[in-house]
Amino acid sequence: MADKTQSNQMLARELLAAGGAATLATLTPAGGPFASYVVTAPAGDGAPLMLLSDLAEHAKNLTRDARASLLFVREPEPGSDQMTAMRLTLTGRAAKDADPDGRRRFVARHPEAARYADFSDFSLYRFDIEAGHLVAGFGRIVPLTKQELFGDA
Repeated sequence: MADKTQSNQMLARELLAAGGAATLATLTPAGGPFASYVVTAPAGDGAPLMLLSDLAEHAKNLTRDARASLLFVREPEPGSDQMTAMRLTLTGRAAKDADPDGRRRFVARHPEAARYADFSDFSLYRFDIEAGHLVAGFGRIVPLTKQELFGDA
């Protein structure tokens, strides 16, 4: 059982460390869900970073209410059942982060972002994870704590 737990934690950590595309869910002024496509990069401690325009709905939502969720998906092999896609849902809070190292990390991971990273309406956001939920295939559904996601780091 311990090996399976460690295996699931490793899978979740791999998805988190890979960064890349994710779905960001924020809360609208009326309290309803609003999902959007974002690109992420890991901070030095592994927390997801996002470079968001202050003009975007998700950024406006986060300014009002920092509670959010991120969904990372690793697509299954071509021809496989789409429901077997490995996915990691994170819950937590996202807020602006003025750390210049974070911005450099983001642009290093996504060089195309250098075109707009210094625009005055773009801000770096850090997603502080509270918990995770891994679906690693049929019947492999695992809740994860922040500590399980980050290990001893």
